[in-house]
Amino acid sequence: MMKLSFKIILLACFILFVSLAQAQVKLDTKNLFLSINDKGTVTSIFDKINKKEYLMAGQPAPLLAIRIAGKFISPDKMSGNAKALQLHFPEKNITAKIRVANKQDYVTFELTDITNNEAIELVIWGPYPTTIRESIGETVGVVHDDLFGIGIQALNLKTLGGFPTNEDDTDPSYDIFKSASIVDMKPEDKMSFRGQTAKLTETGSVLQAYCRNRNTDRIIPVWGHEKYLVPAYKKDGGIKGTKIALFGTSAATLLPAISKIEIQEGLPHPMIDGQWGKQSPGASASYLIMNFGEKNIDDAIALCKKAGLQYLYHGGPFETWGQFKLHENEFPSNWVSMRKYVQKAEKEGIKLGVHTLSNFITTNDPYVTPVPDKGLARVGYSFVESNFDDKATQIIIRSPDFFNQMKNNSLRTVVIGDELIRYRIVSATAPWTLVDCIRGAFGTKAAAHQRGDTIGKLMDQGYKVFLADDALQEEMALTLASLFNETGLRQISFDGLEGCWASGMGQYARQKFVKTWYDNLSPELKGKVINDASNPGHYFWHIFTRMNWGEPWYAGFRESQTQYRLKNQEYFQRNLMPHMLGWFSMNKKTSLEDLEWLLARAAGFDAGFGLSTGTQEFYEHGKGETILSTIRDWETARLDGAFSEAQKTQLRDITREFHLTKSGASSWNLFPVAHSVFKFEKKITQPGEPAASNFDYNNPYKDQPLQFIIKLQSAKPNGNASWENGSIEINNYSSIHIPFKLTEGQLITCDGKTILVLSSEWKPIRAIPVTGSIPVLSTGTNTVRLDGIIEGDASPLVNIEIRSMGEAESVTKKR
Repeated sequence: MMKLSFKIILLACFILFVSLAQAQVKLDTKNLFLSINDKGTVTSIFDKINKKEYLMAGQPAPLLAIRIAGKFISPDKMSGNAKALQLHFPEKNITAKIRVANKQDYVTFELTDITNNEAIELVIWGPYPTTIRESIGETVGVVHDDLFGIGIQALNLKTLGGFPTNEDDTDPSYDIFKSASIVDMKPEDKMSFRGQTAKLTETGSVLQAYCRNRNTDRIIPVWGHEKYLVPAYKKDGGIKGTKIALFGTSAATLLPAISKIEIQEGLPHPMIDGQWGKQSPGASASYLIMNFGEKNIDDAIALCKKAGLQYLYHGGPFETWGQFKLHENEFPSNWVSMRKYVQKAEKEGIKLGVHTLSNFITTNDPYVTPVPDKGLARVGYSFVESNFDDKATQIIIRSPDFFNQMKNNSLRTVVIGDELIRYRIVSATAPWTLVDCIRGAFGTKAAAHQRGDTIGKLMDQGYKVFLADDALQEEMALTLASLFNETGLRQISFDGLEGCWASGMGQYARQKFVKTWYDNLSPELKGKVINDASNPGHYFWHIFTRMNWGEPWYAGFRESQTQYRLKNQEYFQRNLMPHMLGWFSMNKKTSLEDLEWLLARAAGFDAGFGLSTGTQEFYEHGKGETILSTIRDWETARLDGAFSEAQKTQLRDITREFHLTKSGASSWNLFPVAHSVFKFEKKITQPGEPAASNFDYNNPYKDQPLQFIIKLQSAKPNGNASWENGSIEINNYSSIHIPFKLTEGQLITCDGKTILVLSSEWKPIRAIPVTGSIPVLSTGTNTVRLDGIIEGDASPLVNIEIRSMGEAESVTKKR
């Protein structure tokens, strides 16, 4: 009897052990171990290389969660095996089937079926909590410490990286234009972020993705409108088919791991110069931004070649956005002219590109006038409550809900039939009336309309443009693809991708727009066109070449959004992207020293840039040819991998300056440069009191002849500043005299050999004779004394920048 009982106990234990083993699904890749328990909860994310657990204990970690009526629900039961799982959710007794593929480098999960589909608003993969806090790639969906990285990848467009924080599926994103100042952000400001596929938490981080069920119309907040009608979208099959990959690998092999996922799962995998775009040096190629056309295309190509750059980019080629007609004066035969310029450039080894505002539609485009397209995006609609003729300026409508939202309503336009009508306001009380209407707006035809006619409120944007619904957006993306296929263009920036939010589908819509363009490129171009955007996204990460933020319009060459540009380098680094510094503007007064300051930063971060300029800016610049050759030397060395890591560290310091000279076919000399700027201001002195000012300059390098740049300026334009009988004395011993009056805007430069007076465009005016030799700067502290008579109407001053140069370091091509 005792033996029998013992056998029964052993059998029961065995059955329990087997049932537990069956309930715990284990997934094993080369570097990562995952386990999921019988509740559908992830119970281990284990690094097999370093034998370390990365799952954050004590936090919810559902493999898949659902949302019904705004409530998030995790599974309470799971059954299945390493190839197929079945999750049960207590709400409405819902069952989800998940196909699992356990591959060598990653695991995929796909939702193949789910019951009571219509009741489910969305499904969420995760969030999966980890202990990692060191590096959080919010866009790419990767977190890592010094040893190991863990990532999530959405494997189709409808699977959105992140969490449904916003009902319109827009991603949280830092926007400098909504900060206190567009000039720049402060160094201590919140780190810029774009998305939350990976997200930092108080205890670690989470990885997450989701898919929305778009089976019904919804009225939700969208882009400054509290009420916005988002139509149902059923083309993608809803939540069924949402699919992700989870992977883990050493921190050093994260990019190769994603490359494998792209290739094996059929994701976009663009190549630049024969290499995967995310690892190709050419992905960060710098470029000239010039408005080229029929009259100056040859000059623009020649300048691009002299600068050693391969890309020439037009900053505003389109007369209309929508159907993308090019400016007639620059492109008289429209796309045919562009094709001719592309072919001309290709013969010289130059590729052409264009800037556009994605799905923005200008009011002069054929989509708007004379007959508005049915696909112009609408905030919502109502109905006309009484007949009115083509002269009426007051229109009564049934409901004001979509029409009285003025926060993002720059054109105040409605569409009824084939007529566009602008209105000033909506009446404050019923009968709801559009007041002071302008009939037949934007070249449409005014007409009579009947009670019961549908009237739609068009969506617009602050650039005074209309936007597209999903169908028209797709048509525009196809048009852009046709433009590239027919012309051979090789670069584009999808600026204004936020326009895709007008569909009400947020990041899903903007990624559909770009993928439609990408998928419809010709085989010769697909994956080979440099592209970036103002709005990145998780799936879009696989398509774009790089991101490129930083605008030059708000301050001096070195000051406009500098800290913002630096913050972006951190963003690029943690999101495994090629680095870019943004746009800079060069004019006839830009100094060679400012250009080298930029080029040193580019070398330090291994980051490209866009230089916005024009042909005349070079031809009328006194150092135009030198600037072009300097750009060529720095960029060639950078793309050749010539700078060491130690040198790059120094070059990233924005307070330091450097000078580069060519020393051989594939070698250069890199000189560190010390500099200080002093201001000599007009003084009111007592009789006999010297008006001079003394400054201390520290030269950290060897004794060397004095080098300086002097500029005379006033606090306000046209201040009539002048400096007469000027002198510069070094160490109370050796001096330089300026035997004439220097006027405002003029420059004096000394390179240690000659002293020149230059115009504000750096053109030589005259040489200043030197009696004896040019003063020498000693190693250490030097006393600099400036003297002379300063006159002018608006606080005139003499700016003097003193420069000294250290010993050269060798820089040699390494790739």
